[in-house]
Amino acid sequence: METSTWINCTGDAVKGDTIRFTEAIFSGSFRNAKYRGDRTVIANILNDSYGAEKQQHTFSLVVVESSGVDALAAGTKTTRKGRNVYKNGTERLLWPSEDERKACADEKHQRGDVARQARDYRKSGER
Repeated sequence: METSTWINCTGDAVKGDTIRFTEAIFSGSFRNAKYRGDRTVIANILNDSYGAEKQQHTFSLVVVESSGVDALAAGTKTTRKGRNVYKNGTERLLWPSEDERKACADEKHQRGDVARQARDYRKSGER
């Protein structure tokens, strides 16, 4: 893929973006994990959601291309927590219409605000 069209979107990827991120790969048990290396993933975001309970942002992705340790096959559908996608920096390709992307981002931010308000209300104990 053409690298000059990638721009930083760490913390603000939206449905419809083609993103590139790097994730660490481990083997072994959770308590005794061994670092094996990194994997770079280029994927299209099919959907994103906010978990009601813990306010976790989750992306549904379809892999376009992957390289590194245990590379994923193109076409693989997977999910990733937003915190993991953003951890090492995330880039995206420009949209043909950045105005359309802004509308998608505004909608996402509105959903996030609603989810945070619901969480804050729940945590306050008010009924």
